[in-house]
Amino acid sequence: MDFLRRAAKTWVAKLLLILLVASFGVWGISGSLFATQSSTVVSVGDETIGPNEFLLAYNQTIGSVSQRIGRRLTTEEARAFGLEEQVFSNLATSAALSQQAADLNLGLSEKRQADILAQEQIFHDRVTGQFDQATFRLILRQVGMTETQYLENNAKTAIRQQIADAVSDGVQAPTTLLKALAEYRTEMRDVDYIVVKRDLLDAVEAPSETLLSSYFEDNKANYAAPEFRKVSYVRLLAEDIIDLDAVSDELIAQEYEARIGTYSTEEQRTIDQLRFADKAAAEAALAKLEGGLSFDDLATQEGKTASDIAIGTFTKDTMPDPSLADAAFAIAEDGGTSGVVEGTFGNFILRATNIVPASTRTLDEVKDEIRQNLALIAAGDTLLDVHDAYEDDRASGMTLKEAADKQGLAVTTIEMVDAQGLDNDGVAIEDIPQAGQLIAQAFESDIGLETLPINIGTDGFVWFEVQDIFPARDRTLEEVRAKVTADWTETQTATALVDKATELKKRLDAGETLQTLADELALNVEKKIDLTRTGSDAVFGSATIQSAFGGPEGLTAIAKDATGENEILLKVVGVTIPEANLEEDTALQVAQSVSAANADEIMSQMIAKIQNQYGVVVNRGLAQQALAHN
Repeated sequence: MDFLRRAAKTWVAKLLLILLVASFGVWGISGSLFATQSSTVVSVGDETIGPNEFLLAYNQTIGSVSQRIGRRLTTEEARAFGLEEQVFSNLATSAALSQQAADLNLGLSEKRQADILAQEQIFHDRVTGQFDQATFRLILRQVGMTETQYLENNAKTAIRQQIADAVSDGVQAPTTLLKALAEYRTEMRDVDYIVVKRDLLDAVEAPSETLLSSYFEDNKANYAAPEFRKVSYVRLLAEDIIDLDAVSDELIAQEYEARIGTYSTEEQRTIDQLRFADKAAAEAALAKLEGGLSFDDLATQEGKTASDIAIGTFTKDTMPDPSLADAAFAIAEDGGTSGVVEGTFGNFILRATNIVPASTRTLDEVKDEIRQNLALIAAGDTLLDVHDAYEDDRASGMTLKEAADKQGLAVTTIEMVDAQGLDNDGVAIEDIPQAGQLIAQAFESDIGLETLPINIGTDGFVWFEVQDIFPARDRTLEEVRAKVTADWTETQTATALVDKATELKKRLDAGETLQTLADELALNVEKKIDLTRTGSDAVFGSATIQSAFGGPEGLTAIAKDATGENEILLKVVGVTIPEANLEEDTALQVAQSVSAANADEIMSQMIAKIQNQYGVVVNRGLAQQALAHN
C-alpha cells in the first residue's frame, strides 16, 4: 500500500492517465455506465472530469493491480490499498496538465493524432498488422465510447505528454553531484578492530525476587498468552486405510515376477583409463605393467594425475565409449587391468576397481515391500468411498470421533495451539496435516462446528473440529519464571557488554592503542582492508560497516558484529577514495536515477503550482455513486 501511495506522487504515475482502450479490456467495463452526465468528479480551473472518465481511470487502475495479483480487487480492498485516492490524485494531475495546455494554447494536428491512433496495437488487424477501422469501431462499441470521445481523450493525453516532455526532457544531474555520489559509493577504508565477546565478562548473578518481579511487570505484555484452541482432526490418506492382510502371497509372487527387473541390479565398476597416441606406445606401456610397474606409477610416468585417468562408475550399458565396454567388464579382478584396447578416440589401457557384481533381490527380501505397495494401491482405489462414507456418517449426526471410529480412522487431538501453530511453550507443533490452512480455519471456526474437509494434495483429506477455546490472557510470573529469568540475564549481559566496549573506546580515545587493549584482554587485533559501504562481511554487520564510515580517518566506534551477539571496537586507519569514473555502468545507472528523480521533482513542483493556482475540487460523493453502479 505504501508503494502504491508513493507511486501516486510521482509524475510518471500521474501521467499514466492515458485512458487507452488497451487497458479497458483487462477486466471489462459496462457500457451502460457511460450515459452523458453534466456533474464533475474532479476539476482544476476550467478543466473538469466527469463520472465516466473517473470510472475509466478507476477500472484501469484496478485492472492493472488485479492482473498482477491474479484476481479482481473488491471496492473495499481497493480503498484499503489507497487506490481510490491514487485515482483522484492522477485525475487531478491530468486536469492540471490539461489546464496548462489550455493556458499555453497547445493543440494537436489531425495528422499527428492519426499517427498516434495508427500506432495503437489493439486496433490492428491480426492478419495484416495494420490499423483497421472496423476493429477500432468494434472495440469502442464494446466499452461504450464514441469515436469522438476516444479521439478527444487521446488528444488530451498526447498534449499532456508534450508538456511533460518539455519540462523533463534534458534534465541532467550535475557532474559535481554525480562525482560525489561515485566517490561515496567507491570509497574504501582500512579498519583495525577487536571483537569484545561475552566470555570477557563476569557471570551475571541471579536476580533477586524484587528485581525479577519488577522486570516481569515492565515487560508483562511480552509474556502474555495468546488465544489457544483445542483442535481434533481426522486424516484420510491411502496409508491410513491400508490393509496389509488383504494382499495374498500369490498376488505378491505375481507382482514380483512381473517386475523382477526393478529388483535386479546390473554389475557396475569404477573405470580408470590411460590414453596413448598410437598402438605402439600403448603396447610399450603394457609391457611395463606386465613387468611389474603399477598402473598408478605408469600414469605418473605418462604425466597424468588421478583425476586425469578417472572416468567414473558405470554399468556395461552406460560406458561413455561403448567400444571399451567389453574390455572394461572382462577384467576379472578388482584393480586388474586390460590389454591394449582400441577405442573410438584412441588406444587405451583400462583399470577396473570397486567391482560390484550383478544381483537380484529374492522374493523373501522384497516381499514386505511389495505387500506395502499393493496395499497402498488398493487403499487409493477405495479412498473416495471412505471419504463419502465418513461424510454421510457426519451428516447423519455422528460426532467426529464416532464417524472416524466407524471408518477405522484415527482421531488426533492438539490440546493447545495458537494461531501461529505453537504450543503453550512456544514450540512449533509438528506433523499437522495442511498445518497453515487447518490452523487458520480453526481460528475462524467455533466450538463443535462441523467444517468442510481440507484437501491434502490430490489424494487425501483432513477434517477438523474445534473442541475448546482458551482466550488470550496475562500469564503469571510463576508460569514463565524460567523464561523471564533467562531474558533478564540476557538483558544484563548485553548491557554489560556494551558498557565494557564503551569503557574500552574511552581508553582508546584517550590515547591508548588498540594493541594495548587487545593484549590486556588476550585478544588479537584484526584488520579489514578496502572495506566499502555496500560490501558484505562475515564479521562486520551492517551496523558496524555504517559505523566505520561515520567519520574521518582516525574515527573510533563500537557496534554489533554480524551475529548481533558481540561488540566490535574499531578504529579507521586508512581512507582511500578512487578517482571517480562516471562512464562505468554503475555510475551511468546512478546518473539516470538521479536525473529521473530531478525531472520527477521539477514536474511535481510544476503540477503543484498549477493546482495551487487554480485549486482542486474533488466530488467524492459523486464518485461513490459512480462506483456503486460499476
